[in-house]
Amino acid sequence: QVQLVESGGGLVQAGDSLRLSCAASGSIFSRNAMGWYRQAPGKQRELVAAITSSGSTDYADSVKGRFTISRDNAKNTVYLQMNSLKPEDTAVYYCKARTYRNWDYWGQGTQVTVSS
Repeated sequence: QVQLVESGGGLVQAGDSLRLSCAASGSIFSRNAMGWYRQAPGKQRELVAAITSSGSTDYADSVKGRFTISRDNAKNTVYLQMNSLKPEDTAVYYCKARTYRNWDYWGQGTQVTVSS
């Protein structure tokens, strides 16, 4: 069982930055692939960024060059640095862990609202 707790969301203006954190417990964190997803009202949940256990990263085209995913295995935490935020980035952001057994676990989500 993996527990994930997101933090760092909030209300910001367009052009501002936020850093989301996701603290994990209950598994060997360094072996997990981690990802950030988001879901806006009326839309499907979509992948924003992912990072493998070895540190390889992948991003949605809409956030490339603005968002950076990183992980600190010593702190069992994954981060999402979001710069140059846009109103269309408004969504609930979720952290997901995929264990080495390919079991997925989700956090409860954190709201990010970007005003124009």
